[in-house]
Amino acid sequence: QVQLVESGGGLVQPGGSLRLSCAVAGSIFSVYAMGWHRQAPGKQRELVAGISHGGTTYYPDSVKGRFTISRDNAKNTVYLQINNLKPEDTAVYYCNAGWSLAGLRTGHIEYWGQGTQVTVSS
Repeated sequence: QVQLVESGGGLVQPGGSLRLSCAVAGSIFSVYAMGWHRQAPGKQRELVAGISHGGTTYYPDSVKGRFTISRDNAKNTVYLQINNLKPEDTAVYYCNAGWSLAGLRTGHIEYWGQGTQVTVSS
């Protein structure tokens, strides 16, 4: 059974930074494309970053320049660095795994984490 466990969320002031982590257990981490979705209250869940097993990354225009996804295959962990946080970044952030980056972008998600709350407020 594959488990994804997120950490690193919290309350941050606008302009601050956070690094989210997602540890993967129960499978061969390196074969998966990994991604981060977020869901704000009353809004649809959206993909905000993805990384292929080979390291190719994807970001929607809305977060480019502020979000950075990375992976450490030796630690079975994927990270999401968020800089210059804005109130509209407030959401639950979910780690996920799939078979390809293209698959993540089209909603083909094999595994989800439980989510970590990020709140941006002064």
